[in-house]
Amino acid sequence: MKYLISGGGTGGHVNPGLAIAKEIKKHEPDAEILFVGTRNGLESKLIPREGFNIEFIEVSGFRRKLSLDTLKTVGRLLKSFGAIGKIIKEFKPDAVIGTGGYVCGPVVFSAALKKIPTLIHEQNAFPGVTNKILSHYVDTVAISFEEARAKFKGKARISLTGNPVRSELLNLDRERARERLKLTNNKPLVAIMGGSLGAEHINQCVITLVNEHQDEMNFNLIHSTGMKHHEKVMKEIKVPVKPEIRIEPYLFNMDEVFAAADLVVGRGGAITVSELTAVGVPSVIVPSPYVAENHQEHNARALERKGAAVVILQDQLTPDILLGQIQKLISNKDLRSKMAQDAKKMGIRNAAESLYGLLKDTMRTKSSKAW
Repeated sequence: MKYLISGGGTGGHVNPGLAIAKEIKKHEPDAEILFVGTRNGLESKLIPREGFNIEFIEVSGFRRKLSLDTLKTVGRLLKSFGAIGKIIKEFKPDAVIGTGGYVCGPVVFSAALKKIPTLIHEQNAFPGVTNKILSHYVDTVAISFEEARAKFKGKARISLTGNPVRSELLNLDRERARERLKLTNNKPLVAIMGGSLGAEHINQCVITLVNEHQDEMNFNLIHSTGMKHHEKVMKEIKVPVKPEIRIEPYLFNMDEVFAAADLVVGRGGAITVSELTAVGVPSVIVPSPYVAENHQEHNARALERKGAAVVILQDQLTPDILLGQIQKLISNKDLRSKMAQDAKKMGIRNAAESLYGLLKDTMRTKSSKAW
């Protein structure tokens, strides 16, 4: 069987595609898998590193305001259909999967017009524009939050699968993770992060906590600044940092940190919140205000409604409010335990397997007429 997968721009779109590809290979070792993306997206780095082939097309997202760039974007989009048509004709996929981002729009749309079985995966509680449009043409939509179902008005079948999470995350217990992180005291662990790129506002709050409130922090702290922010953050910390506090540029061992954490403070990206629920970690979520359709707040509110998280909007976040909320949760073990249980109830740990089953069912119910 041959599978074409498209989605990109950010890790939130690329990683689900990789998870689906790996699940396909687990069940079908001889399957041929080809990704389609852009050279500017994160897929250009992540896909080859994982050993999969990728073809690149030129396409870009539309800006909110009309401008000369809009005409250029339309031109690239129209040109991309020729490149996509060639890729589909030569590769002859048995199914096409889209995982979001503007690059997957023309790829999946072209496949749907050719009657090839098509499936798209929506990671967020509030669907992106591309996937909402595609739902009128594809066969199946896989959603990660039940809240997304009502937002799709197309003809496609909709099924809840969840977001695939890394298998490493599911195989660590708390005590083993604490050992690996060399947490030798009995204090709880608070992990603070601003997404893979870091978040300047969250960084500034942590700088103030370290400079002015270290003596009040009765917990271990691991904070990820983001690679590009780390040097600046360290320069702004003017006091000696206690051993219980670690300021890192990036958490390459995120699985261990999540497994060991008593509380996580972070953004509301789809993969982050899915991992929090899969592991069952209480959280304080500060949604990024700079994302399309404000989707991070929708993701965060889904957890908040179930009692799994506390949501603080960025314009309301101050160092005092952050420290107060952390201390409130750290000092109340029963509340954290309930939040952890509520998070785990929401967690979907077999999303990749469910996506593969849904894909095969889509292929069975609609045999391709393209070849």
